Amino acid sequence: MIAALLMALSSLLGCSIAAEAHQINLTNARVVVGPDRTVDVEIAMKGSDADRVAGTHVFDETAGLVDPRALAASSAPIVAYVEGHTAVLGQNDDSCRQGAGSITPDGDGVVVRILRSCAGVADPLRYRSTVLIDVSPDARQVVLIGTGPDAAQDLLDAGRDETTLTVAPPATLFQVIERYTGAGIQHIFLGYDHIAFLAAVVLWARRLWPVVKIVTAFTIAHSITLSLAALDIERIPSTIIEPAIAASIVYVAAENFLSRDIDTRWRDTFGFGLIHGFGFASALQEFSLPRSALVPALASFNLGVEIGQIAIVSLVVPTLLGMDRLLANWAGVTARPTRSAVAVYGISAMIIGLASYWFLARTLLTA
Repeated sequence: MIAALLMALSSLLGCSIAAEAHQINLTNARVVVGPDRTVDVEIAMKGSDADRVAGTHVFDETAGLVDPRALAASSAPIVAYVEGHTAVLGQNDDSCRQGAGSITPDGDGVVVRILRSCAGVADPLRYRSTVLIDVSPDARQVVLIGTGPDAAQDLLDAGRDETTLTVAPPATLFQVIERYTGAGIQHIFLGYDHIAFLAAVVLWARRLWPVVKIVTAFTIAHSITLSLAALDIERIPSTIIEPAIAASIVYVAAENFLSRDIDTRWRDTFGFGLIHGFGFASALQEFSLPRSALVPALASFNLGVEIGQIAIVSLVVPTLLGMDRLLANWAGVTARPTRSAVAVYGISAMIIGLASYWFLARTLLTA
């Protein structure tokens, strides 16, 4: 059991750094219809996704960034892929004339720009995209229609791959709740640093009430800073937040070597939850909160994060209790089993190593 837990944590070393500028299986599109009926489409995607669909090697796994020189040499397949998986259509499915596409690096991602001329194509114009869906059916694309902060927003996926450009209907309240709750759940399960933090902070837990206090404190704290950042009241650059999140994980994991007092750890969790909330806000920015449903979208994303972290804790704590019982039976102990210090120290050491790697990588990449 101990070996399995150690192996599971060590496998995270092969995963990419969480909360980067672009998320896997999520693309962002900006579509602008000009007065001359020229449609400007810009699509941003993660570099590793571009390599996956185009068979290129522009994403540097070590640096976590797109190599501009590799991109210059391999831009054609990526542009061709995006051109073949997007279209602007008219009322009778007439296709707008496509111009030459271009591509630029964007940190850990790429941005593909395609101009189309829709002169003579009847309204309403529709934008269609199946980017990444052919390789990942769960892929999604956030579409912003127009310029400025009041641009209309839509979300495309395998079940709905097109949107109307001339009249973009606002999402219903149910669609907003469903969309952003799912986004919150997905982010917490793909946020390996948040998972490591939650696991480290409950390693000595053997009773329910301390765990409830820890989860509640973390939820209240991250809800405060997530709301402040999402509402543009207070923001802290990700160059500060991301290394700070990694440092918080090192701290709570190292604390396991110094103290077994789980009852007061909610205080640390609250303080570090304020930092993690700004990290959640960075992920939420990619979904561009709809101004017409700002509060429901923010609340739904927060709910999704809460559901995800409860699910994680509900898996970790029973696993640890099961490990206690298994080790006690193996040792022939008939009394109430105790938590193995060797197991806690071993898992904590793995988390410290993982978080230290994240801290150094994020510090060096943003230096």
